[in-house]
Amino acid sequence: MHVGLNLIYLVPGETGGPEIYARELIPALTRVAPEIRFTAFINREAAASGGPWMDEVEHVEMPLRAANRVNWVRGEQLMLPRWGARHGVDLMHSLANTGPTRGRFARVTTVHDLLYLIVPEAHFGLRGAGMRVLVPAAARRSDRVIAISRSTRDDVVDRLHVRPERIDVIPQGIGVSATQEAMPEAELRGRFDLGDRTVLLSVSTKRAHKNLRRLLEAHALIPADERPLLILPGYPTPHEEELRRQASELGIAHDVLFLGWLEPAELEGLYAVAECFVFTSRYEGFGMTVLEAMARGVPVACSNASAIPEVAGDAALLFDPESVEEISGAIRSLLVDPDLRARLSDAGRRRAAEFSWERTARGTVETYRRALASPRGAAGVPSPTVPTR
Repeated sequence: MHVGLNLIYLVPGETGGPEIYARELIPALTRVAPEIRFTAFINREAAASGGPWMDEVEHVEMPLRAANRVNWVRGEQLMLPRWGARHGVDLMHSLANTGPTRGRFARVTTVHDLLYLIVPEAHFGLRGAGMRVLVPAAARRSDRVIAISRSTRDDVVDRLHVRPERIDVIPQGIGVSATQEAMPEAELRGRFDLGDRTVLLSVSTKRAHKNLRRLLEAHALIPADERPLLILPGYPTPHEEELRRQASELGIAHDVLFLGWLEPAELEGLYAVAECFVFTSRYEGFGMTVLEAMARGVPVACSNASAIPEVAGDAALLFDPESVEEISGAIRSLLVDPDLRARLSDAGRRRAAEFSWERTARGTVETYRRALASPRGAAGVPSPTVPTR
């Protein structure tokens, strides 16, 4: 079996969860299926940055830069079918929601979420318009679709009208494993001027659907003498300026620390000193960040929306992300109850251990086999569009 990996979308440092998915899944695939030949089709940005698509598998650098989304779409829809055929792939796995709608090979597409439909303000302009066309087309014309959670599968069935029997639910592993020692606490506290304050950590991109405005409102409800320092690491976005203004208006600017990109040792240090972790997102295709905190033994309070409770199980305090009072109450419960923190720390480690990239890879290989065994996959012809209901 010769599998092509469609990584044309991947601009390192800019593609979030789908980048982590590629970085973790590719090495796992080579470990669990050494008999399969993999060829990664990458853009110039990915080639320049390096990654497992350079070191672990054969790679083909395509003459395009995907930061220009028009080039990305042209490369995926027009160039990739020809290049895949030229290199003799039997199956093309597109790892991030979109993929070629034609080609003389079987097709598998991983759908991470339908954020562009369910939270449309998260994608706007040309990108939003493109997603509304490209994601349904890829899902409907693939021989198999991988959904990273049951919640995403249900969204694909209900919103894109793909038959459920063509969808395989394959959860992801833990997003970013601890690959480096945590920065010593004294050094960390000095670097970020934390003093001796209690730390509440929330790692997420600063985008509207992450619901950080309500998190700030919930933080303001905690009495000042009990209020921890809320630390928000993550790449800066235009939304961050709104959040900074809101913190000032709420009178909690000195209780919120906005951090940008962190070195691995710094992030591990924050996990190590955090009293608890909170995740308020309104919509996720999986909930990788929750698993990352659980794997490190940090007690978690998180949203009960979309796929997040599916990932958290009974190892976290769940709250309604639309309720500022519930968010605040969950945080305060963790802060004041050491027994609860200890119980959730243990439960979280056990829950996180149930997820692994090897398991994800094995499920993915089974999907490849199903795709190639299907009549369309065996014939290597385009799949017909699934009629809408």
